[in-house]
Amino acid sequence: MSASPTTPDVTVVVATRDRADDLRTTLPRHEAPVVVVDNGSTDGSVEVVRAESQRREGAGLPPLRLLQPGRNLGATARNLGVRAARTELVAFADDDSWWAPGALARAAEVFAAHPRMALLAARTLVGPAEDLDPICTDMASAPWGRSPDLPGPDVMGFLACTAVVRREAFLSAGGFDDVVFFAGEEERLTYDLVAAGWGLAYVDEVVAHHHPSTSRSPAHVRRELLGRNELLTAWMRRPLPVAAATTARWLAGGGEHRRSALDALPRLPRALRERRRPSPEVERRLRVLAERGA
Repeated sequence: MSASPTTPDVTVVVATRDRADDLRTTLPRHEAPVVVVDNGSTDGSVEVVRAESQRREGAGLPPLRLLQPGRNLGATARNLGVRAARTELVAFADDDSWWAPGALARAAEVFAAHPRMALLAARTLVGPAEDLDPICTDMASAPWGRSPDLPGPDVMGFLACTAVVRREAFLSAGGFDDVVFFAGEEERLTYDLVAAGWGLAYVDEVVAHHHPSTSRSPAHVRRELLGRNELLTAWMRRPLPVAAATTARWLAGGGEHRRSALDALPRLPRALRERRRPSPEVERRLRVLAERGA
């Protein structure tokens, strides 16, 4: 599929590490200008990116820029890409995801019509069968409803690889942080955007594709990492009694929860240095979620 220069108001930011094969498939699918941030790849990913950059230049397509911080920055690599972008909007993609044709042009129209919106969470189709990602069902049924000035249900979470952000809002909220580093990095950013009064909405008509890479950590490793980062985010943004009670419960519970809690402990001092007063609106929504799940 060839890209076409139809989305000048959006930049796609891709963070990658050691996934050259995936990049060969996904990079040519991006219709907008692209910034790729390489997290210290050693498998030829950089050469793939450079080749795609030259191809796009020769074909007169929107440019591709490569950033090489020289080490693995985890999710915060995306922050470098956002700072390098010169457009009002930034669409995130991973090396195994891409945006449907016309999706980013439509996203730009939606943002223009909704000035309070900081983040658009897209409908995400997974794998060759294009199954709807279950998180989309959760986002579409947000129990706290829909703000009248947003184009879809309010959300309290999103998939980083299929979201579009308003650059100003993303940077003002600090982007992704290196306390959690990677996995579940969306949570703290969501809390901070909501606390600042920005809107986050699920927009079903904007579509992204995600074909999970075969080069992934085992499922149990990712679950433990997500658990660790959930605890760290709680210490950074939730009421202290909530964070302490959750940590104690996980330590006593054994299994993956206990391993997640033990893994979080060395990072706890850093999390506490980044701590902010809990947001009443965030806590209200989280209580609604908890009651719904009870």
